[in-house]
Amino acid sequence: MRRTAVVALGGNAFTREWQRGTYAEQASNALAMAHSVYALIRGGWNIAIVHGNGPQVGSLAIQQEESAALVPAQPLFALGAMTEAQLGSMIALSLRHVSRGQVEAVAVVTHTVVSMEDPAFLKPTKPIGPFLTAEQAKELADTRGWTIAEDSGRGYRRIVPSPKPVSIIESAAIRSLIASGAVVIAAGGGGIPVAAAEDGYVGVDAVVDKDYAAEQLGTSIGADTLILVTGVEQVQLNFGTPQQRPLDLITSAEAERWLADGQFPEGSMGPKVHAAIRFLKNGGRRVVITTPELAAEALEPAADGTLRVGTTIVLSDSLAAANP
Repeated sequence: MRRTAVVALGGNAFTREWQRGTYAEQASNALAMAHSVYALIRGGWNIAIVHGNGPQVGSLAIQQEESAALVPAQPLFALGAMTEAQLGSMIALSLRHVSRGQVEAVAVVTHTVVSMEDPAFLKPTKPIGPFLTAEQAKELADTRGWTIAEDSGRGYRRIVPSPKPVSIIESAAIRSLIASGAVVIAAGGGGIPVAAAEDGYVGVDAVVDKDYAAEQLGTSIGADTLILVTGVEQVQLNFGTPQQRPLDLITSAEAERWLADGQFPEGSMGPKVHAAIRFLKNGGRRVVITTPELAAEALEPAADGTLRVGTTIVLSDSLAAANP
């Protein structure tokens, strides 16, 4: 029986920090991601892909505002739908290309239910769009009323609310597609945020974190593995200090303790570790955090049973010996 893994790819993986975000740049980056995902498929995994959209949705918001005199600007949740479809198409085409047509890739426009009581609406934290100078940031804040903050010493970016996902509306359909053998690209950009209303659901101006959305999707479809792709090979303790050390195999209890100690900041590894803990507590078997190039290798142990690359998180010590 083939196992199911949910792979979470960041929006920055498609528009790198030093890139302008042209279609050619994004398509080239998507092709590199597709090679990594195809290696997982060849390894015997059913795959669902969740991707971020922070750079893309923020850039699209600027385009909308700049052309508002000619065409009405659309709300942020609608821009999330647009970028979900754009990147979903790009990933699907890339997977078909690298697999020579052997992979059936399907992008599902996905709605993520959030609560309007989520405290995230009172404190925006999610950076979107390109990096701005101090002058650009002030102008946009003054003219458009955007909330803008400095981002990790790299410049200024617009920040928006990022509520936690409550459920994913299309999860049953996604589960059926995976069971049919398709690779499903879902909850793109964290999914289109919606809130319950008397007559169904209404769109919400926010961007759901893709790692939390990947956890919610993985839990809802019964995936046994969650792969959180990042820019570093392993999670590190005491990152950036002389005491820095990589983590190979850890338990969720250890991860929680280190979170409480401030080892994993919210603007860095924090959301990934939080999502990992939630996934394991909700029935997931293991979480792997590593680079896209090493994802397939991280799921398979060396001949002596030891982990070769990446950081693996499991629920408890009793499970550690059996993982991966």
